[in-house]
This record gives sequence, structure tokens and C-alpha cells, in this order.
Amino acid sequence: MIISYQWLLEYLPEPLPVNELSKILTSIGLEVEAVEPVESVRGGLEGLVIGQVLTCIKHPNADKLSVTTVSTGGSEPLHIVCGAPNVAAGQKVVVAPVGATVHPTEAAPFLIKKAKIRGEESAGMICAEDEIGLGKSHAGIMILPEDAVVGTLAKEYFNIPKTDFAIHIGLTPNRSDANSHIGVARDVCAYLTHHNGERFIVKGPEVLFSEVSGPKTLKVHIEAPIACPRYTGISLAGVNVGPSPEWLKQRLNTIGVRSINNIVDITNYVLHEYGQPLHAFDADKIEGDIHVRFMDEGTVFSGLDGKERKLRVDDLMICDAVLEGLPAGVFNVPTPLAMGGVFGGAGSGISEGTTNVFLESAYFDPKYIRRSSLYHGLRTDAATHFEKGVDINNVLPALKRAAAMIVDIAGGKIASGIIDEYPAPLQPVTVTASYNYIQKLSGKDYAPAAINNILTASGFEIETATSEGFTVKVPSNKTDVSQPADLVEEVLRIDGLDNIELSNRLNIALTKAYPSDRAMREQMAEMLCGAGMQEIVTNSIVNSKYYPERTDLVRMINSLSSELDVMRPSLLEGGLEVVQYNCNRKSHDLSLFEYGNVYSKQGDKYIQESKLGLWITGNVRAAHWDQQPQRANIFHLKGVIKNLLAYSGIGNCTFSHSDANGVNELVGKWKNKVLCIAKQVEAMRLNEFDIKQDVYFAEINWDIWVKAMAANTIRYSEVPKFPAVQRDLAIILDGAVTYKQVEEATEQLKLEGLHSFSLFDVFESEKIGKGKKSYALSYTFQLQDRTLTDAETEQLMSRLMDAYKNKLSALIRE
Repeated sequence: MIISYQWLLEYLPEPLPVNELSKILTSIGLEVEAVEPVESVRGGLEGLVIGQVLTCIKHPNADKLSVTTVSTGGSEPLHIVCGAPNVAAGQKVVVAPVGATVHPTEAAPFLIKKAKIRGEESAGMICAEDEIGLGKSHAGIMILPEDAVVGTLAKEYFNIPKTDFAIHIGLTPNRSDANSHIGVARDVCAYLTHHNGERFIVKGPEVLFSEVSGPKTLKVHIEAPIACPRYTGISLAGVNVGPSPEWLKQRLNTIGVRSINNIVDITNYVLHEYGQPLHAFDADKIEGDIHVRFMDEGTVFSGLDGKERKLRVDDLMICDAVLEGLPAGVFNVPTPLAMGGVFGGAGSGISEGTTNVFLESAYFDPKYIRRSSLYHGLRTDAATHFEKGVDINNVLPALKRAAAMIVDIAGGKIASGIIDEYPAPLQPVTVTASYNYIQKLSGKDYAPAAINNILTASGFEIETATSEGFTVKVPSNKTDVSQPADLVEEVLRIDGLDNIELSNRLNIALTKAYPSDRAMREQMAEMLCGAGMQEIVTNSIVNSKYYPERTDLVRMINSLSSELDVMRPSLLEGGLEVVQYNCNRKSHDLSLFEYGNVYSKQGDKYIQESKLGLWITGNVRAAHWDQQPQRANIFHLKGVIKNLLAYSGIGNCTFSHSDANGVNELVGKWKNKVLCIAKQVEAMRLNEFDIKQDVYFAEINWDIWVKAMAANTIRYSEVPKFPAVQRDLAIILDGAVTYKQVEEATEQLKLEGLHSFSLFDVFESEKIGKGKKSYALSYTFQLQDRTLTDAETEQLMSRLMDAYKNKLSALIRE
């Protein structure tokens, strides 16, 4: 959301510097993300003055230059050399004296200095309109009317608005009450009231509105009261549609809203002033009465953008319909004029020829607006406000404000009384809370009087109060307040989020608290980052072309584009897009990970699963003077997963390896459940992404991983006091024998004292026999109660060699 600083100041009882205001806004939860200066004229004509040319003669050394003396109201006239062909004595002009900075329309600013031009001194510049940003003409200097007063500052003469600031606020979705200038002003006044000890009240706009007592030219029929609890409107006649005045254009420009015409601009202005969307109809294009209703499925609606849309049965529409005087046999068919709270219709919009206007101000239920807006892809300002919730009691004041502005700016007159259909007024929400609860949840020892003061300053009405607690009536603009915790938020915000006190006590539970899912994710992420991997975040909406054969895709009803039309069924493709992006920029060595959800559909059931994806490609170890580069492979990825298992304390995970169609794949299982799958990405898949190097990918089932972590039992053993003994062994095996078989043969012996073993070399050569390979293994032996003797160690090694010979037909290399 963008707020205009100068606009906001109109509602505050006293001016605040923009820096101080920004601090207050951030403190009350309206985080200021940026403050940008906005000028209607670059430089604001600062330093320029109105002058009068006293004398003008030709330059003695240049035919196209003139030497002038110019009075600017000072004691001495300025000597200025001017190159404009239209300069003459007696003219009133704009002068930039020495020291002023001018800001040309289409060039960089420059400082005016004393100069000698062809031998003549010049102490300033007589300005053309393009030289000071007031236009594009450079045919000659600006010649002002005779009544221009010499010495007047140019910014005052041209009535240049003060420099404004666009304040960018990161508004959270629940803060619909602050989604306007008056809403922000309310919060600021509440903050000032609490901290300054005196009551600050928002200065609302002066609305000069005189209601007509004549007949209402239109009737409104609310046929969907749940979707539209309140609808107000008024008719205006004799308006002149045209450009808006400059001040109105400037206000809208500051907050990033494009000026269209005076009527539409006024509705946008009031929207951002009150937070209440409005819509203006061309009254001459409305036949009969206004009906707020649902239409039949498939009814065609033509919007202001010229596109036709087929409506759903729960799209709330504003329609017209002739109710009387129809010939016999002629059926009354309602015509959609607008999609309520979302988008106007092509047939009833304001145009240059509009002279009569029907102005709408209504309250629409947020869920109906959200559904229609998302389904039809119409993310308008009005829809954004309605779907967050607006103040139902603001409907009428906003209507009067807009009507008065139309009369003032566009002419015309009020042509009817106010229509206000409100069949079932909404009852205010009440919330009961105790002072102890607010103190406990906020962590701050607020006095009851301070709590009451903050709430009343924020618009809450205290209905009952005791020494223990109170009941408040929630103001209608606070649509997110419904429970005591919401009151705590209000108190903390207005007191200032940066005033939350830190306790000087630290409470620690003696029992081990099982970490939350988020904490586990962060711990794993830290471990992966420590291993040299980088976290990525990819879009969960992907292109269906990646999955031509899948029938379980979750397709988007309101897809953002043809390339983003399904929810991802796997993390793989998003990571491959990242790999492609980096490889195209000569970054080939990548180790990436991502937490994310994947989606699928089984019949009418939608399934969401949490996953952890890992991608490795290129070199995992760079070349160095003492080592060769090491390329990524499936076993390096397996090593990362094993480290994660050890870090998470997950035991009893078994891996199975396959090499089908030349693609390496590892499947890790825990209690017969697939915990993870690691594989080499298929060449065909890599070609789709134009990736020309091997990529290895693993997808961990995070939900099962969490269960496995929870099942972990911590076992403690003393650090051994006695030294370890290491032995190495080389065995020759048939090429079909896998390392997993070696592991199984070793573990089945259950040797006491065998602490660990690992493979450190694989050798294949015709020298050891065709179809043979050699494994070099390292063993570590260690006991808790004594040091192993050489004889005991040799006996253990002998048992290992016998097992390899008998079970694997191994030959022992001497």
C-alpha cells in the first residue's frame, strides 16, 4: 500500500516530519518499506525567481546573443547574456540566479554559475519552459503576464505543490482498517494520544453535501442479502466529464494511480481516502431499477476491458431490469451492469458523453468478492479492499463525500435523495477480556487505565468495566477483532511494537521438548549450508508440459499464465530450472536444497506432501595444486543423505541400488516406508532444460523423516579410554558382487570390538583377472575396557577374511 505524506497530513491534528511519521507507522505495525520523494515539477522551481528585463542590446561579439540587465527585486540588477530570439526589454520572465539549480525536462540538472560568454559577464539565466521542467518548448524564453510581481518566488507564482513523499507500507492482510489514508491517520492519532497524554482526533474532510428531498429516480432491490447486506446510491445530473484538476491528478499519481477522468478519479480518491470502494454508472444507460443478484450459470458479462466473461452462479452482479409497462408476452431479462465489488461493465461505464451519473457505495461480503476476483483474474483495487473487509458504516459517508466532490469538480447537481437499502443491520461485535490476560499474553505489566486509554483512542467503546476486566464494543472498521487476543494485539501496536519489554528472567524446561517441525527444518538447513549447499525457493505452480503422461495433476482453475497451470507434483523440475539458469551464466558447480510441498490428485481427493529436495551437479571438489577436481556422483549424494540421517539420529535405514537403463538410483527405506529416493536425472529430462552436464537429485519424504526422528532413542556411552587399532585389507571379488554384500557379510559376524569399517579404494584391471575388481577396506577396532592385543586383532581379521572367502568367493590380496 502507498500513502501520500502530504495527503495524510490533512487528517492529522498537527504536522509530523516524514522521518518521525515513518518511525511511528513502523512502530504500530504499519511497516514502512520505503519513502520516495514525489515532485510534480522536478526540483520544484527551488531558487528561481520572477524578474523583469530592464535593458536588452545585441552582444558585441555574437550575432545571436543579447546582453540584458534584469531586475529580480534586489538592490542591483543582474547582467545576463541570453540566446533566446524573443527576449526584449520590459518583459516579465523567470530567472535562475547564480547558485540556483535548474532541472530541464529531458536533461540532467545543472548549477547556474557566473560565466563569461564571448567576453561578456553573465550572472544568471533567463529560462525557457523546457529548461525548468514546465514543458517541452524551447522556441524562446517564457514571457509572463504583465501582472507578474517582480521578486516573487517562481514556485509560489506557478503554485507548485509541496514536495510529496510516497510512503510504501507493508500492510498485513488483516489490517483492512488501515487500508486508507484516514485509517492510517486513526492509528497515528491513537499512538499520539497514548504517548502524549492528550487526545488527538482525526481531522475528517469537510463534506459540503445537501441532500435533495425530491423523489429517488432509481429503486434498489437486494436479492442476495448475505452477499450484499447494504447498498447505497445517489443520482447526479448535468455533470461534465473531463480531465481532473492538477491537485487531484497529483494526489493519485503519488500513490501510483493513473488519472482517467474527473468522475472515475473522484471514486478512486475517495477509495484511498476512506477505504470504501465506489462505482459510477452512466445513469442514462440503466433501464428500470437496480437489482443486486446472482445470474444464471454461463451468462455473458462484458467488462470495461472489452472482454466477455461467462459468469458462475455465485458471481454477485449489479443488474438493471424493466419492471413495469412491458407488453404482454415480453419477459423481463436482467442485464448485468457490473460485477459487484470487482469490475464495471462496458455498457454502463462513464464516458466523455456522460451527463447523468448514478453513484454506488455498497458493502459486499469478502468471500464472494474473493472468489469472483480470483476466478475471473480481476485483481482490482476495489476487489482488494472488499476481500479484506471494509467498514459497513463507512458506506454512507464515502458516498456523500464523492457526491459532493463531483458537484464541486464536475459541476451538475444532486438529482435524488440517498438510497440506503440496509435490510438487516449488522450488530457490533463485543469482546470480553481480563486485565491479567492482556498483561500475561503481551508480556508487559500494563496498568488497567493505560489499556482502557489505548482501546478508547483506537475507537473501542468500553461497555462495562470492573477491577478484573472489561467488555468492549468493537468499532466496525476493525473487521479482524473478534477475541481477547486481538485486543492484546491492538494494545501492543498502539503502545509500539518496539516497546515490547524483554523479560529479565529465563525459564528453561528440564524435560527435553521435542523440536517443532519448523525448528527441525532450520536445523537441517543449517547442517546442509554447513556442508556447502545453498537453499533455493521455487514456484509451486509449474508448467504442465513437464508432465505429459501424468493423470494425477492438480490443475489451476485461475492459472496466471499458460506456462503456470498446475501445482507441482515433484520438486525436481523447479530445481532443474535453477540449474539451467546458473549453467547459462557459467556457474556449473552447484549444490542446492529446497523445502517444499508437492501435490497430486486421486479421484476427488487432493494430496499434499512435504518434501526436501537435493540437487548436485558439476564438481563437488574444485581442482587444487595438490588434488584433482572431483565430479558429483550418486554416491556423493548418498553420503549427504547418510550425514543427514546421522545428524537426525535416524537408524535402521536400508538402501537398495539399481542401475536400470544406465541411470543410477538409490532407494532408502525406514520400516519398509520409502524415506528418500536419490537418482541420476535422465538425459531426456536434462535435454528438456538444455542442461549439458550430469545432475543428481534426491527427494526426501519429510513427513516420514519427521516420524523417524521422533522414534529416535538417544543412547549414551562413555568416550573410550583405550586406543583404537586400525587394519587395512584388500580383497579381489567377482565384478557382480556389490559393496552392500560386503557390508552384510561383515555385519553378520557381529565382531566384538569392530567399531567401524569403510571402503577407501576400488581397483579394476586385467592384471587381477577379467571381470574382477579389488576393494580396499579399512577397519577400526576398539574396546571400552582394555586395549586389543595384536593376537586378538589378527584373530578378528582372520574371521573377516574367512567370511569373505566363504560367502563372497573372495581372494585375499597379499
